[in-house]
Amino acid sequence: MKRAIIAISIIAALATGLSLAGGSNGQQLASGLSVFALCIIVAFAIQVIVFIPSYIARTEKFFDLTGSATFLTVMIVAYLTTNPYSLRDWLLGAMVSIWALRLGSFLFERVMRAGHDKRFAEIKQSFPRFLVAWLLQGAWVSFSSAAALAAITATNTPELGAIGIIGVLVWLFGFVFEIVADAQKSRFRARAENKSKFITSGLWSLSRHPNYLGEILLWIGVAIVALPALSGWQYVTLISPVFITLLLTRISGIPMLENAADEKWGGQPDYEAYKANTGVLIPGIGKG
Repeated sequence: MKRAIIAISIIAALATGLSLAGGSNGQQLASGLSVFALCIIVAFAIQVIVFIPSYIARTEKFFDLTGSATFLTVMIVAYLTTNPYSLRDWLLGAMVSIWALRLGSFLFERVMRAGHDKRFAEIKQSFPRFLVAWLLQGAWVSFSSAAALAAITATNTPELGAIGIIGVLVWLFGFVFEIVADAQKSRFRARAENKSKFITSGLWSLSRHPNYLGEILLWIGVAIVALPALSGWQYVTLISPVFITLLLTRISGIPMLENAADEKWGGQPDYEAYKANTGVLIPGIGKG
């Protein structure tokens, strides 16, 4: 319980700081609350609302779907409470929403097919630990979409320009890269003869985690598109791609998968050769 309280306090402090920074130089409601801050509040409120029945049923099946739905909801809230809309605003909303719809449906289908998500096997039995997981998802939504939300709700509305076009292209490359990587792995796993094997074909021959590389690139693209519309403390929201990178490379993504792979295939000559010749994320970098 003590650890949960500390975790919740840290999440609340970080969310408050992000709300103040992202909401500066941004549009405000009649109450004086910034639209950016309202979006952050909505992101966390959704997690708490869905957490309650999920804890009662001890189920994590709607966790990923809720995360994706939250991205869509905060974009809608931002649009409904701001004006006027620029081409940058529409592009940012579309980029985040298309990504959220794709990832949400992919993860929901995966957990429904498996029947469970092993990450929650223990924590869903504990009220405080399960709550922290949902609040962390609120933080994930908030920090990931921060740059986009800050730009959409900003009072500064410059032309899209060359920087914006470059950002869209980076996002598009990362988005397609992630989709292709996920599709290749899904097809590989669907074959019975590959049940106990690891994938080394397609994009997975270039990187041990190409889907994560695509994920990082697309959020960098979002930040690039948002950049010209930001000013003052809003630049703090550019932490978005940094947050995604740290999350995937240092916390819940690559470290967990690499450890699981080492436990399953470690010592096998073909697996050790794959690791020795394939970059962990970026092709040619982090081999071994």
